[in-house]
Amino acid sequence: MIPGDTHFLIAFAMVGALMSVMVALRYFLSSALFAGLTALARPGLYAGRQRQIASEIRHSMIAAIIYGVPAGIVFWLWRYHGYTQLYVDWNAWPLWYLPVSVVIYLIVQDSWFYWTHRAMHGSKRLFRLAHKVHHQSRPPTAWTAMSFHPIESITGAIVVPVLVFFVPIHLAMLGLVLAVATIMGVTNHVGWEIFPRRFIHSPLGYWVITASHHEKHHGDYGCNYGLYFRFWDRACGTDRGLSERLAQPAQSKAGFVA
Repeated sequence: MIPGDTHFLIAFAMVGALMSVMVALRYFLSSALFAGLTALARPGLYAGRQRQIASEIRHSMIAAIIYGVPAGIVFWLWRYHGYTQLYVDWNAWPLWYLPVSVVIYLIVQDSWFYWTHRAMHGSKRLFRLAHKVHHQSRPPTAWTAMSFHPIESITGAIVVPVLVFFVPIHLAMLGLVLAVATIMGVTNHVGWEIFPRRFIHSPLGYWVITASHHEKHHGDYGCNYGLYFRFWDRACGTDRGLSERLAQPAQSKAGFVA
């Protein structure tokens, strides 16, 4: 543990480096898990894409630093100086607020992502500058979720560090938010639909983004911009439904993300 009286510049560098390693490990573990699952469920889906995956990992390592540094600094400010609205006492807020705080964080993340993502597609210059890297993975794989240009990484990395200064959240619930972000980020790019069709076509599935929905974005670009939920896409007329290839019956192995 870094002593609390460490000079803030040194402390920021140390906690930033430590948190970057943690983000990188989280990426490797989650992506490797679903890549292994893909090898079992869809043998050969990633065949011949070693160079693409290597590029995705390189970009993801840069993204891990960009995500890790501000997260580490915020953790330091909370742990030793009492800044932020993070808390660890289960009785600090009513128990009903625990799930509410998770929903608030997910909604804010989703809203921010939708509008920044749509902006990057709406400008050819901004797309080439910031978002083209992500779409160079054609088709995406389980390693694509964090494959961003540094500019795009910055837009995604600032949301939670800013939120914790304004919206109270228990440390465990913050961990849940990050787990949801990690799992959905990977499964939405994995190249096949891991969820059963009965969920995809259920009332809940109608509002939640899975690979069947996000594949349509990678194929058509000008639609399906959301991160977790389909609310903004539906409200703004940018929802184009599901990929026919990924939303087909589970026994069919024909589809992959385009």
